[in-house]
Amino acid sequence: MMEQLKVIISGGGTGGHIYPAISIADEIIRRYPSAEILFVGAKDRMEMDKVPQAGYKIEGLWISGIDRSLTKRNLSFPFKVISSLWESRKIIKKFKPDVVIGTGGFASGPLLKVANTMNIPTLIQEQNSYPGITNRLLGKNADAICTAYDNLENYFPLAKTVKTGNPVRQDILDVASKREEAQEFFKLKKERKTLLVLGGSLGARRINQLMEAFVDIFEKEDIQLIWQTGSLYYEEYKKFDNEFVQTHAFLSRMDLAYAAADVIVSRAGAISVSELCIVGKPVIFIPSPNVAENHQAKNALTVANEDAAYVLNEKDLAKEFSETILLVLKSEKVQKNLSENIKKLALPGATAAIVNTMEKIIKKEKLN
Repeated sequence: MMEQLKVIISGGGTGGHIYPAISIADEIIRRYPSAEILFVGAKDRMEMDKVPQAGYKIEGLWISGIDRSLTKRNLSFPFKVISSLWESRKIIKKFKPDVVIGTGGFASGPLLKVANTMNIPTLIQEQNSYPGITNRLLGKNADAICTAYDNLENYFPLAKTVKTGNPVRQDILDVASKREEAQEFFKLKKERKTLLVLGGSLGARRINQLMEAFVDIFEKEDIQLIWQTGSLYYEEYKKFDNEFVQTHAFLSRMDLAYAAADVIVSRAGAISVSELCIVGKPVIFIPSPNVAENHQAKNALTVANEDAAYVLNEKDLAKEFSETILLVLKSEKVQKNLSENIKKLALPGATAAIVNTMEKIIKKEKLN
């Protein structure tokens, strides 16, 4: 390489934007060990902690989203946008990046907008089957858009769009070989079916209420439960721990949790869906109804339409969950069908494909 490669990556607000960004950064450093990477996030959001923990520098912008209802917080939004555009320009002029990558979230909007006006190559990584408003606006001027789903030409220029998949953690790529290790790690009985329940790092109230109603039924059916309650709800639900049920605020070894599971109940965030396709276990998605533009329901339906998962809406859980969960847990045929079909949707080489695309849009002499 003639000169040092310099990359700004922006994305945050939720783990679904942050962890893909960190995966991309790690792949860039693997290829270009002397590369300099700077993250830009939103002040007071989780990226300001998570990115430094991963070993990267980050700068924060004063930016947030617009509340869908009329609130006082919305009054400050125009000032936050102006401030963030100004700060983004200063950051870019000082750092002089060769490329700017956005993985979604509030901060990526102003930063990529400014990069476009300064003729710096930009790449968007869109995780969802239905793009968010920030990426839809930025897509017109981006040099490349890396997507995880087909049929996004209504939102992005087709010539610039590359289906790469979503970056996922590398330790889940071979969970099949970790089954025995996982059973020992979680102290599981090998003869019992194992249900893994995931409500996200903070937790999902409705999913936790559902598990509370079913713990006795699972025990009668000889089913053991690994139940990630989320940090907000752990204290409330840890009382259910027994030889059939184990509650966790957070799962530090998600690869082993996947490996241990026979069936998985999960939210349908974009990264979770991508991981579950690679893991290849039977899944029942319960999309969160509280996310922007109903992303999770759309992500889950994309999988369900391929006969690769079940999708249950929160409002239908009372009448549909019991029949669905027992069908999936008891029928080897249903499990095999779901598992085979969801594996067909997996895109395990996503991170490498995104960095390949980045290389194409950077001036070629920079990488020679």
